[in-house]
Order: sequence, then C-alpha cells, then structure tokens
Amino acid sequence: MKSKDLQHIGFALLRIVPSAMMLFVHGIGKFQKLMAGDFAFADPIGIGQAPSLFLAVIGEVVAPILIIVGFKTRFAAIPAFITMFVAAFVQHGADPFTKKELAILYAVIFLVIGLIGPGKYSLDRK
Repeated sequence: MKSKDLQHIGFALLRIVPSAMMLFVHGIGKFQKLMAGDFAFADPIGIGQAPSLFLAVIGEVVAPILIIVGFKTRFAAIPAFITMFVAAFVQHGADPFTKKELAILYAVIFLVIGLIGPGKYSLDRK
C-alpha cells in the first residue's frame, strides 16, 4: 500500500470516527429533544434556548453527517468547530480544564478537518 493511500485512509478515519461519536453520543439526544418540542437548553451566547438548541443540532447532527460522508466537508466543519468552541470556552469557560477538555479536542479535530479537507475517500472527491 502506498504512503498516499495510507494518508487518505487517515483522512477518512479522522473525518468519520469523531463525527460519528459526535453524532451518536452528543447530537442524537439533542435532535430528539428538538423534535419533541422540548426547547429547554443552555443559552450560552444569549440568543435564546430554542435557537441555541437548533444551532447545537446543526453543529452536532447535520454537520457530522455531512463530514462522515465527505460532502461539503470543509464547509460542514465550520458549524461543528463553532459549536465545540462555544461549548468549551463559553458554556464551560469558567469550568476546570477537565470539564472542557472533550469540547476542545472535538474543536481541534473539526478545525483540522476544515484545514486539510476530506481526502480521497469522500463524496467531495467524486
């Protein structure tokens, strides 16, 4: 296997694994909450609970799905990054590092995805 092939497999793993974790561990519950009409949610940037929940669903459900399949990947990484940045530095800004560590890790991953793109194994490359 060529080095370039391994690089593209690495890009695919970097895209798919964290995005699937974001989607299934964090996003699906928020999506279900939104669909049930339960808009009780944190309001970290002062726009209201329902809009905050809606934006979190975009960053934790819609964007990860697009990133997983590699469609408009660099664009989709933006809301995912912003959501995790807000979670880390606004919602958990006053919390100890251990409380914001996961959000920072996700933010960095989505930033890297935005910078390097989806790689060869994606819809963007087809």
